[in-house]
Amino acid sequence: MMEAHVHGFSQLFAQLGLPSDKAAIDAFIATHAPLPPALKLADAPFWTPAQAAFLKAEIAEDADWSAVVDSLDARLRHG
Repeated sequence: MMEAHVHGFSQLFAQLGLPSDKAAIDAFIATHAPLPPALKLADAPFWTPAQAAFLKAEIAEDADWSAVVDSLDARLRHG
């Protein structure tokens, strides 16, 4: 049986090549929130093509990262 991995915001930001300490994450969210309701997270203009591709793939595959990606999406919508 495969074990699901649970990733947190700091691991997600590190995976995206972004500063991953709490202050940097909070600043990123404060800078980019709120996202317009119709805009998909991966389509937001502040991602690099590689970051957007990673986010799209993780959401599409409902992969290990999908729960924390969904949490990031929620935080960016509500600030």
